[in-house]
Parts: sequence; structure tokens; C-alpha cells
Amino acid sequence: MKEILVAIDFSKGSLHALEYAVALANTCNSNITMVWVDSPAMLMQAESSEMRDEARTNMEEILHTEKYKLLGGKLSYKLRKGKVYQELAGQARLSGADLVIAGTHGITGFEEFWIGSNALRLVTSVPCPTITVRTSYDINRPIKKIVMPVDHTALTLHKVPFTASFAHSFGAEVNIIALNSSKLKTVQRVIDGAVVKVEKYFHDHKIPFITEKQNTDNIATSIIEHSRLIDADLISIMTDGDVEASGVLLDKFSQQLINYSEIPVLSNHPVERFLL
Repeated sequence: MKEILVAIDFSKGSLHALEYAVALANTCNSNITMVWVDSPAMLMQAESSEMRDEARTNMEEILHTEKYKLLGGKLSYKLRKGKVYQELAGQARLSGADLVIAGTHGITGFEEFWIGSNALRLVTSVPCPTITVRTSYDINRPIKKIVMPVDHTALTLHKVPFTASFAHSFGAEVNIIALNSSKLKTVQRVIDGAVVKVEKYFHDHKIPFITEKQNTDNIATSIIEHSRLIDADLISIMTDGDVEASGVLLDKFSQQLINYSEIPVLSNHPVERFLL
């Protein structure tokens, strides 16, 4: 993981996300790019230039303070103009970002300012995985346990390679939780088959793991409760992916996890030419 992008709007949540990114980057020797977007909808044109100058000054102050905390990589920033989620996605592509990090304050949604109205769309539209982290989360916790749900859906295995790579970087154990919300035996067989593939992949790549199975009526709630029970440090999930084609900001399941989980959530996208 060479490049991490952090969405910055100078809110408490975004600055906390930056601190979290620094902690991750110091393990992976990653660079960090902070991105602020001047949205045309924010202010009238007369104030836009003044706001951009102020944003640049604030970024320089953050850069001066935080660059000394980054031990192996380089800290930089970009100012962009346009629709927030589109510009962040564009910068992620331009930077070749491996991961995007955004802050959230939990149940009521994402942190105030422009992250508030754009973060859910950001999670779906950026080309790489995204971690959303609560303002209250302890950034000094090492990542030692990752919860990864497996279900019957076609995309459930697509999160496995990045989750494995992430676990390898941090020396973490993956807790595979096989979740079944159906009474159909066919669905259970599909889940069991998916779990076998996941276990083989982790075994072949020397990723420590344990597997647990649960029947549930509410998958999001079960994942959150299980993660609390084992004191997990990260939850790895899939998103629906193509926001422009679907017209959906984010599927309800992912929204529930992101909004209600006290533990950071790693949202993965479908992978082209996926094989497992």
C-alpha cells in the first residue's frame, strides 16, 4: 500500500481520519495525500477565492504539523474544484491511491461540512477501497483482528485479496464470519462453498484466520455485535460498486454498518477479472 488519500474539510472528523491514516502509513511506509475540494455550491463566487486561500493556509499548517509524524512516506495536499465526490475520485485515480480514508461521527451520519453530504457517495465512487473511521475511535489501537463477513452473494469473495493483503501488512488475524439469513439449504451450501475458497486463499497466503457461522435475521447487526464481542479493529465489507450506473448512493446494508459501527469499516469494490 503505497498511496493513501484522506478527505479533508477541516472538521474534527476529517482531522481525526488524517491521524488514523498516519498510523496506518507508518506501518506500510505509505505516502499520504490530503484533498480539499472547493465545491461551487458552497459559496458565491466572490467568496470562493477567499475561501480557497484560507483552505491553502490551513493545509500548509496541517502539513507543517503532521509531516514530522509520518516516518517513512511523504505528506502532501491537493486543492481541487468541482463536485466533491467526483473530485476526490478523480484525485484518487490520478494519485494511484490504494486506499481512501474519511471520517464519520457515527449514527447520525458523517462529519459536518462537505464530508457530511458526500461521504456515502464517496465510498461508492472512488476507484479503491475506503476506510471510514469514527471521530471517537482510538487511532493508537493496532490492527490485530479483522472481521470479514461471507454471504451467498456473487460479490462476497471480491473483498478477499485486499483484506488478505491488509492483514498481511499489519500482522492481523482475519475472523471469517459466515452469515446466513435464509432458510433455504441451497443458500447455505453456497455460503459453505464460499467459505472453503476463502479459507484456502488465506491458507495459501499464510494469513491467520478463524471461521465462525451464524444464522441471522439482520446481517449488519450481527456483524457489529460479533465485532464488539471479539474486540475487532476493522470490518471488511463489499459495496455495490457502480454508483453512476445504479443511481444508488450506497446499499442499505453498507450504510447501516458505516453509520452504526464503532469500529472502522473497510469498504471494498468489485474487482475486474476476479479469480479466487
